[in-house]
Formats: sequence, structure tokens, C-alpha cells
Amino acid sequence: MQPSSLHTVSMFDQFRAAASAEAEPQRMLFVFAAAALPDDATPAQRASFSAGRGGTLTPLTCVDKSPADLAGFEALVAEASEAGPAWDVVFAAGLSGRAGRAPSAEQVERALDTMVGRVRGGTIGNLLALDRTGEALQFI
Repeated sequence: MQPSSLHTVSMFDQFRAAASAEAEPQRMLFVFAAAALPDDATPAQRASFSAGRGGTLTPLTCVDKSPADLAGFEALVAEASEAGPAWDVVFAAGLSGRAGRAPSAEQVERALDTMVGRVRGGTIGNLLALDRTGEALQFI
């Protein structure tokens, strides 16, 4: 994981603003994950992980919010810190409703399950990824 040159809070704010501007009702989906090393990691892998690269990501918890539910990234971090285990990365995506209706609880649950599976499988390329400080992450 490497922080990008983009400032994360503005990335989160842009994400929230884009969801708010959509014609159809939106849900913002979040998967919180912890970074770790496997027990059998090599010394090189351990050194790389210590430098902020490599390792595995394990989904811990997920939540959905309407764009109006959050004032900003700091509010999301505060809520997540109170509600769940310590996390290192949050992945975000949007889910659009149809015909003026917000996505159903079942649609949200399926989308979150898909996101969790993608994090477990490492197919995270089109998800917004932010660290705890709000820095946007790129996975290379």
C-alpha cells in the first residue's frame, strides 16, 4: 500500500458529494479491513510490511450510509472507532437506487458481501481505499 499524492479527505468529500449529486438515491458502502502478515512471512516480507508495503487485508466489518448520514471522513473514523475493532484501511463504493427509491436492505447486503469477497480476494482496483488518516491508497 502506498499513499497517493491525492489528499484523502478531499477524496472522501468528492465521493460523498458525487453520491449526493446523483439523481437516484444512493448508499455509500464501507468495508473496514486490518492489514497483517501471515505467520510464515519471510524477513523480506516483514521488512516490506514495516515500510508500509505488502501483507494481507482481512475484512473486519462493513456498513452502509446515506450521503447525508456523514459530515465527513472524521465522522466516519469516529463512528468506526466506537463501533468496531481497530482497522487499517476502509474501502468505499456507491450503490444506486432506481426509480426514486433507495437500494433495498437486500441489495445493500449483497453489495457489501461482494465488497467483502473482493477485499478477501484482492480484487480491489475500483474501490476507493483510505487509511485511518484519510490518505488515499493505491495498491500496486
